[in-house]
Amino acid sequence: MSVSHPAALRPSLWAPLALTVAGGALATVLGSAPAQAAEAPQRCVVDVAGPYQKEVERLLRLRVDGHQSSADCAAIQALQRREGITPANGYASATTRHMAVVAQARKKPGAGSRCPVRKRRVACVDLTRQLMWVQKGRKITYGVVPVRTGRPGKETRRGWHQVFRKKKNEISTLYDNTPMPYSQYFSGGQALHGSYSNLFSGPGSAGCINLRPKDAARLWRGLGVRDYVYVFGRKPLR
Repeated sequence: MSVSHPAALRPSLWAPLALTVAGGALATVLGSAPAQAAEAPQRCVVDVAGPYQKEVERLLRLRVDGHQSSADCAAIQALQRREGITPANGYASATTRHMAVVAQARKKPGAGSRCPVRKRRVACVDLTRQLMWVQKGRKITYGVVPVRTGRPGKETRRGWHQVFRKKKNEISTLYDNTPMPYSQYFSGGQALHGSYSNLFSGPGSAGCINLRPKDAARLWRGLGVRDYVYVFGRKPLR
């Protein structure tokens, strides 16, 4: 974005005004009150297929051919904007594929899953789709949200568990004092908790079920001690 100043403006009158350009966006600081200019919309990446092109096409019910058409790009970009994915440029990234799975599952989370229905609240953790929700009977009380589960060698334990301890401001003593906000322990040292790292990268956690901090905060309010956690499926290797 370019900025032009009228010639009549005197520099001496604008001494308190600092202009900073960062990443193409103009931030204007006057005294202690900052103001930010709106970011320009992302351009759609056409004719460049992402590594998860076919999977995203299938999930969005587009023509599955692995080719990034303008229509594909527009549909993918719309999903990215709805889910808050950046950059929202229509590229079929790992994050986009993961959130496309989550978006599809929101319509009917239990369809095709193996999470049992109980009268008490059950936190359903689907390792295969890397997502979770909470249900009470057949009513969905939380979710669906993305998760990151244990990597090979440190797998999240499958089967039935119960939340036995909650700690809001937990710190990991085993992993470099890493913050574990809104921790809810369900099996030994494994817990549902927020993570400030990129949930959509890397081989997985050290066994815990990682959530985005905002999702972990909501889960903290919707799940209690002695509520059930049921972990099923198998985490993909990639």
